[in-house]
Amino acid sequence: MKLKKRLLIPFLALGGLIAFAACSPLVALNAVVATNDLTITRDHAYGPDPRNVLDVYQPVSAQNAPILLFIHGGSWTGGSKDDYKFVGESFAREGYVVGVMSYRLAPKNPYPAYIQDAAQALKWLRTHAAEYGGNPDDLFVMGHSAGAFNAVEVVDNARWLTEAGVPISAVHGVIGVAGPYSYDYRGQGTESAFPAGSDPADVMPANHVRADAPPHLLLVAANDQVVGAQNGERMKAALDAMKIPLTFTVLPNLDHYTIAGSLARSLTFLGSTRQDVLTFLKANR
Repeated sequence: MKLKKRLLIPFLALGGLIAFAACSPLVALNAVVATNDLTITRDHAYGPDPRNVLDVYQPVSAQNAPILLFIHGGSWTGGSKDDYKFVGESFAREGYVVGVMSYRLAPKNPYPAYIQDAAQALKWLRTHAAEYGGNPDDLFVMGHSAGAFNAVEVVDNARWLTEAGVPISAVHGVIGVAGPYSYDYRGQGTESAFPAGSDPADVMPANHVRADAPPHLLLVAANDQVVGAQNGERMKAALDAMKIPLTFTVLPNLDHYTIAGSLARSLTFLGSTRQDVLTFLKANR
């Protein structure tokens, strides 16, 4: 559809993963997002790096509300929280305190720097939850593309939350949207996002599922030409093997970009991404 192509445009394709960039359609989408009746505070520092910042979208009447952290994509080398105003607004409208984060980028900061940043962002949200009407022990994590990798890895591998001082029991669910959870990055364009000489078997989230991981929602775009379908299938197999509660949904007619765009309230006609996320969140509170 021409509409889809205008809304979300690929920026850089490398090795089967793509940067979801702040191109003009995203800027236009964010420009029409209404933020009345929400309190938005920007650029909270959750760490020492200039990229260690997040924005908080707060329902004005929030009291002990669940907290949702959103992590952007971009092949771990690009992207910003500033591109995802529409995500913060979309879920704050439903009563969630939403943190939309930026993180350190590769190649200067390869894995696990961006995973550690996600853990620190969660720690910040827990520490400051009361200031924004949030519940520090009712956390969810969601990411798109590379951000879905970050979201699943930071939750499923107990190392990262433990190191950050975040109780693993505080996270009630994780949502991966079109994520690359299990692939061989060696010799591909995304290799610089990982340590030189590293083995994908030691890095991929599909290999790090803990026995007490929380429920997962994995959303896969039926027409995704960027992240291979085997990523979702392998992640599903890993979760099933550990008997982790899982909702695995292949969304028809969506691609790698429109599956993220349909998180916006104004673009739900593209597909059910937003409603599927809301259903999952409400079921796991």
